[in-house]
Amino acid sequence: MTHDLSCFKAYDIRGRVPAALNPDLARALGRAVAEVLGARNVVVGRDARLSGPSLRDALAGGLLAAGARVTDLGLCGTEEIYYAAAHQPFDAGIMITGSHNPADENGFKLVRAGAVPVSGDSGLHELRDCVARLLDENPARGAAPTSAPEGVRRACFRPDYLSWLLDYSGMRAAGVRSATGRPLKIVADAGNGCAGLALRELAPALPFEFVCRQMEPDGHFPNGVPNPLLPEKRQATAQAVRQAGADLGIAWDGDFDRCFFYDSEGRFIEGYYLIGLLAGELLRRFPGGKIIHDTRVYWNTREMVLAAGGTPVMGKTGHAFMKERMRAEDAVYGGEMSAHHYFRDFAYCDSGMLPWLLITALLGRTGAPLAELVSARMAAYPCSGEINRRVADAPGLMRKLRDRYAGAARHEDHLDGLNLEFADWRFNLRMSNTEPLLRLNVESRANAALLEDKTGELLRLIDAEEGTSPA
Repeated sequence: MTHDLSCFKAYDIRGRVPAALNPDLARALGRAVAEVLGARNVVVGRDARLSGPSLRDALAGGLLAAGARVTDLGLCGTEEIYYAAAHQPFDAGIMITGSHNPADENGFKLVRAGAVPVSGDSGLHELRDCVARLLDENPARGAAPTSAPEGVRRACFRPDYLSWLLDYSGMRAAGVRSATGRPLKIVADAGNGCAGLALRELAPALPFEFVCRQMEPDGHFPNGVPNPLLPEKRQATAQAVRQAGADLGIAWDGDFDRCFFYDSEGRFIEGYYLIGLLAGELLRRFPGGKIIHDTRVYWNTREMVLAAGGTPVMGKTGHAFMKERMRAEDAVYGGEMSAHHYFRDFAYCDSGMLPWLLITALLGRTGAPLAELVSARMAAYPCSGEINRRVADAPGLMRKLRDRYAGAARHEDHLDGLNLEFADWRFNLRMSNTEPLLRLNVESRANAALLEDKTGELLRLIDAEEGTSPA
């Protein structure tokens, strides 16, 4: 029997419910995790999506049927699963989340003991094949449970996790103030995802004044899907920052493994420019350490890392790939321009809470507003931001662009898509690991006009291809 297993991506599982993801597949996945990974003690959690409970029940049913013990954290963030897998005796952790994707989608992020990621290079393909076999053996639809199975243990490690955040960020004893001497005022926008659950317990221990928006998890997403990169979401958070007269704004995606920043004028700060700041903070603690960065935009990161005495190392885009490279290099920190930030002392995992705690500590130490810390870097290395297109033949289009530009390039590599570097500008073109998209990123050396010209030139060539449409 042929099953639709298109939800198995390069480093996680995600797809539309119920066409690609459904309780039958979730139950088979539970059995496969026990069989392929040898997991006998598994921690699970979910974000606020309406499909989460039924997928959790089916997943737990499959794990229990295979003889595994199941601990459920309920509504939580992905990093809470990472924390549990790193600090408790679990063989595996599974987060049920659609992250920033549309409300009718969901997914699974998997880690082994110690929060070691499971990707296509380290077990995900084997899980997919096992799921296919199990579905063949039990083809009856609707066989997965429709209610919570008996035997699932409930637990909460959030207090320990939040305590660790406070200690590591230095916030427990910090007295962070704005340039005027008053506590920093922060607009915090959880987008009706799960970040509000952590923030409401964390806030009393912090020296900030919070203006909170959409803190209650709500899978109906009455204010729009929790994707801070959508133009309408950016505008809403930016307006809230300006109206509140806040020093900065922070927004999270649905499972809060990413956070996004706004300065006091409500200007959205591309995640790219936070990487250099965070690298500098970690290199203050760990002089000479290695810093992992992704391939999309990196000139600014490399310059700041080298200036701080660190060693920049390029890695493939994607949370599982970044974590694997972090471990291989024993890097102290890694950052992606998509606002994933990874920390060696957080089991090499990404966190959406730790970055803003570290950045606000930096603001307090330097007395500088966020805009002052990033504006010069944005001028030195302007970037296009990630531009997405749906294309009929992505590999063919990438070959055409390579043939057109490679002859004049100073450097070319294919670590993650097509990277071509010229004297004063460069671009990365890659196929998404999670969506049917071609992604373009362009940056220049202190030349916004050149950036605009080359970005427009590349987009005209891409859009001229038959079957191309904006994403």
